[in-house]
Amino acid sequence: MLDWRDAERLAVEFLKKKGFKIIEKNYRTRFGEIDIIARYKKYLVFVEVKSGKSEYLPRTKVDERKLRKIEMAANDYLKKHPLEVEGYRIDVVEITQDGIEHFEGINL
Repeated sequence: MLDWRDAERLAVEFLKKKGFKIIEKNYRTRFGEIDIIARYKKYLVFVEVKSGKSEYLPRTKVDERKLRKIEMAANDYLKKHPLEVEGYRIDVVEITQDGIEHFEGINL
């Protein structure tokens, strides 16, 4: 099984191949951490990376509480780093032994 560093490295490679420009990794705030911050077209994307065994669906660890923390951390980032973007979204990249899945625009 991958450790979190390997999972995040694979997620970065995956996103770059899809055309994402990585801005920052492991952005920490008092609200929590954002694994990857990237730009995709005119949007800012805050990415949560989850890894584990596929039968346990690692993405299910991103619950309402976790999404709220990501949302607060994202707002903190936007206040400190004003960028010209049309908007932002939260994505989840899930890495298992079966491969990588990308879930775009996760909402509360």
